[in-house]
Amino acid sequence: MRRTFRHAVLIILAFGFGRATAQPGPGPDFWQPENFPFPHPQGELDLSSMRWLPGSHYFWLSGQKGIFLYSADSLDQKKLVLDSARIRSAGMKTGIENLVWGVDRSRILIYTQSVRVWRAKTRGDYWYFDTKTGMGHQLGKGLPASSLMFAKFSDNGRQVAYVCKHNLYVEDLSTGRITQLTLDGTDHIINGTFDWVYEEELSCRDGFRWSPDSRRIAFWHVDARGTSNYLMLNTTDSLYPFTVPVEFPVAGEKPSNVKLGVIDLQTRKTVWMQIPGDPSNNYLPSLEWAGNSDEIMTDQLDRLQQNATIYICNASSGQARKIYADHDDAWIDVIKPFVYDAANWTWVDGGKSFLWSSEKDGWMHIYKVSRDGKQEQLLTPGKFDADLAAVDPSRGIVYFIASPYDATQRYLYRCSLDNLDTVRVTPELFDGTNTYRFSPDGRYAIHFNGSIHHSFNIRMLSLPGHQKVYPDQPDVFSPAKLGFSLEKFKIRTEDGVDMDGIMAKPMNFDSTKKYPLYFYVYGEPASATARDVPNFDPFISHLIPEGYIAVTLDNRGTPAPKGRAWRKSIYRKIGVINSRDQAMAARQILRWPFVDSSRISVHGWSGGGAMTLNLMFRYPEIFKTGIAIAAISDQRFYDNIYTERYMGLPQDNAEDYKQASPITFANNLRGNLLYIHGTGDDNVHYKNAEVLINALIRYNKLFSLMIYPNRTHGISEGQGTRQQLNSVFLQYLRDHCPPGAR
Repeated sequence: MRRTFRHAVLIILAFGFGRATAQPGPGPDFWQPENFPFPHPQGELDLSSMRWLPGSHYFWLSGQKGIFLYSADSLDQKKLVLDSARIRSAGMKTGIENLVWGVDRSRILIYTQSVRVWRAKTRGDYWYFDTKTGMGHQLGKGLPASSLMFAKFSDNGRQVAYVCKHNLYVEDLSTGRITQLTLDGTDHIINGTFDWVYEEELSCRDGFRWSPDSRRIAFWHVDARGTSNYLMLNTTDSLYPFTVPVEFPVAGEKPSNVKLGVIDLQTRKTVWMQIPGDPSNNYLPSLEWAGNSDEIMTDQLDRLQQNATIYICNASSGQARKIYADHDDAWIDVIKPFVYDAANWTWVDGGKSFLWSSEKDGWMHIYKVSRDGKQEQLLTPGKFDADLAAVDPSRGIVYFIASPYDATQRYLYRCSLDNLDTVRVTPELFDGTNTYRFSPDGRYAIHFNGSIHHSFNIRMLSLPGHQKVYPDQPDVFSPAKLGFSLEKFKIRTEDGVDMDGIMAKPMNFDSTKKYPLYFYVYGEPASATARDVPNFDPFISHLIPEGYIAVTLDNRGTPAPKGRAWRKSIYRKIGVINSRDQAMAARQILRWPFVDSSRISVHGWSGGGAMTLNLMFRYPEIFKTGIAIAAISDQRFYDNIYTERYMGLPQDNAEDYKQASPITFANNLRGNLLYIHGTGDDNVHYKNAEVLINALIRYNKLFSLMIYPNRTHGISEGQGTRQQLNSVFLQYLRDHCPPGAR
């Protein structure tokens, strides 16, 4: 319905961009720079595709001549790591999709021939190369093609471990010997990776970690035998239809049984960590070796995700020692959407302390906690939210994103591990939204900046001075060529709720005339849409020049940086408080003299689709035309981790679930509704569509329907699909909410 936004995949319809961007989650986080066009720096370096090496400020790029290594210290001095001829001579004929680096950078793995698993292409082939000799060969001899996952070197560089068919393997690089470490992997017993819901809602994909001494591997073990299969029906890919099972625990169903093991490579014996509690009523979202080869660290979330407990476990005995705990009466935010396989803490002070983010004082703040959990220091005091971005351990600097004065914007700040002085790092010149892709050592970053007044620009800079190091040409602050204008506004509803909004107007806007209004909505805890960026919904690039006004607003419950009370007010009230905020804001907007109250439309996808249905059904006197795509029609139908986090258990509060679900209010439909869904949606299942259709039929409600056979949540597969969806969407809006000033 995750990140997501989180928790139902959305494909951003990239009109004018020439591409569509897949986003895990129930709605788009539109401020992410990859979702917007920006001027690309002239020169050799493609900053949008370069990738940092672990623990450094080196990065790599590949091209026709081969793989090159750069240091951000001296960009003009690149090193050819492996030339294309060597790669081809080893037998690799396909393109480079990613690299995995050994600790000393003399050995690399090339990832290629990938295939999609859930949201991302995480299964494929790996080729090993010695960069000193240029010699290489394919890993996994005898295993199926494109079947290896998350291959990585041991710290001593002598072995590579990977997952194949839900089992862990290790391959000796000198002998080529392959050893299968786990033997019980099946479709329902999963070692070293995860089931659907852990990836979608807890950002977990890569499920194992080498010990620093290269002698053991810590891994997740998922027993999904108690999780029911969601049987999806494929009617297009064979003569006879067939079912596609997906392990999908809906709200109210227990999670898969998950535990952590440490396997010894010599004995092949596994020690299971003795973490307290019922493993089928808790989650284990993070795992790391705790700075040595004897201990691992993990955090445990209870079923309702109101309690987070951090344990350090002895790798030899499995004994778990509780060192820290956090609590929230609604839900506790420990997962960063779209940051996959990262621990929910950050080690500092050489492993003597770690950073932990908590809302315990009413704001999201960063705390430094001693390794034993007995000492805690607030690093970011004040009435603002601080989102941890990076740490420079050599200088003792903590970087974080904050928006103390304008919730639609994002800026970089820093503080010290030793004092509480907070300093803004982003210069005043860069108004709007700023995002940073830090080097792992916190010394450099790729900086994206954009606002409603200008397109995104991209640059490499050094820190902490925020000094530009690439490219040489000036930054771009010219207005985006959008064909419409953007402006920010605020609305206070009759409930006293202050909401931020972004509005798009035609370039030839005439305040003496009345225009149709198009609302883009999401409104759930996974994403905010009212961001100071060059666009908020790619549909408007076509709509606004035709004579529409478009708006998007962030209601209570969205993850705007407005403090815990704002975000957690939606607890057990999804569909209720968020739709009321949007509707009450719409009532204020309808008082604007240039708005035609007879032409009010609304659109959302996934969680935003549910919002669209709720607005059409609950407030039919306001919203006349709605286009809902891949919507959650009943909150009971979505997965347990996402839904129970925000709604609690349906068996404990059935009435809350009933009031949250659009289906409950389908009898109120009066306007024009177009509903769109793909039958191959493994996220918001097609069942949501058919239950909605049945309800509308029961109440004799007329509506329009567009079903895409065997398309997933993003509705992007198949020749012509996206173009046809765009045409259907735009034509329906033009027919039922006609464009043009009157």
